[in-house]
Amino acid sequence: QVQLVESGGGLVQPGGSLRLSCAASGSIASIYSMGWYRQAPGKQRELVAVIISGGITRVADSVKGRFTSTRDNAKNTMYLQMNSLKPEDTAVYYCNALIRTAQGGPPNNYWGQGTQVTVSA
Repeated sequence: QVQLVESGGGLVQPGGSLRLSCAASGSIASIYSMGWYRQAPGKQRELVAVIISGGITRVADSVKGRFTSTRDNAKNTMYLQMNSLKPEDTAVYYCNALIRTAQGGPPNNYWGQGTQVTVSA
């Protein structure tokens, strides 16, 4: 089995920073992509940032210049550095990964449990 465990959420004032981490563990053969999504109350889940094999990164326009995603392949971990946070960044942030397990077969999509980020004065 594969698990994604997020950490680093919390309450921060507008203009502040937070760093989220997502660690993948279990019977992992290959990680094709890792990404962050968020879902605010009453809204659909949306992509924040994703890193695919080869280091290609895609970042949502709403967070460009403020959020930076990085990946440590040796640790199967992805980070999301969030700077200049705004109240509209408040959401539950979910880690996502496309992983092929050691059992073989096609890769599967996995989700973390989510971590709350609240930006408020």
